[in-house]
Amino acid sequence: MPFVRSKLASVVLLAVALPAVLACGRGDEAASVPSRATSAEAARDTVRAPARTDAPAAADERLPARGIDVSHYQGRVDWRAVEEAGIGFAFLKATEGVTFTDPTFRAHWAALGETRILRGAYHRFRAGRDAAAQAEHFLAVARLGEGDLPAVLDVETTDGVSDARLIRGARTWLEAVERRTGARPIVYTRPGFRRTHLGRALDDYPLWIAEYNVDSPSTGTWSFWQHSQQGRVAGIQNIVDLDHFNGSLAELRKLAVPTK
Repeated sequence: MPFVRSKLASVVLLAVALPAVLACGRGDEAASVPSRATSAEAARDTVRAPARTDAPAAADERLPARGIDVSHYQGRVDWRAVEEAGIGFAFLKATEGVTFTDPTFRAHWAALGETRILRGAYHRFRAGRDAAAQAEHFLAVARLGEGDLPAVLDVETTDGVSDARLIRGARTWLEAVERRTGARPIVYTRPGFRRTHLGRALDDYPLWIAEYNVDSPSTGTWSFWQHSQQGRVAGIQNIVDLDHFNGSLAELRKLAVPTK
């Protein structure tokens, strides 16, 4: 269920890119090393801090919201520097399956709370494992509160189960998390996986689509777009995924977890 239907253009800024392992969209059991980016790709995929002033340069509430998603693969993160670079939102990997917790989640979550960056958390779904138990695991780790972004379910592998079971399990997780947080969760996936395994079965949830080397997502309607796996952002040690929200930062703020 997209919130805004306008198309967004990628931000072009000066930089270099180095190879490293990427974050969102990869399970911790099967991470891979991305190929070296070209000079043109590096320039497109880098977010640098503006010239220093007396105060940090927070993201402009009226402009299209730029964000990142982070896990332990990113290494050390200076969230103040990320804030000064104009990043408006960040999703952190919290959990995967029924037992895994990202080792950097709690520290990053606390540090983000000291900035003006909107923070959110995501769960890597394992279709072959109990969906209700996965929801409980996520909710126990990612204690979303007022002002945090809605929870995200990362759905991009079948783990060998049928599409019907995959969709049924995803819905079990989404419904359980929505009941507990009061905010409708977001579904993260890739165009090919969506076409082949999900179809339109989860289209009543906001879509976060991962699609690269295009001017805009091919899905037509979307709420978030992960447009690069090769991003460089001031304050982050390794490459990082870059994202757009399909609207302004002020509009994104309206989607936050409500007061209970």
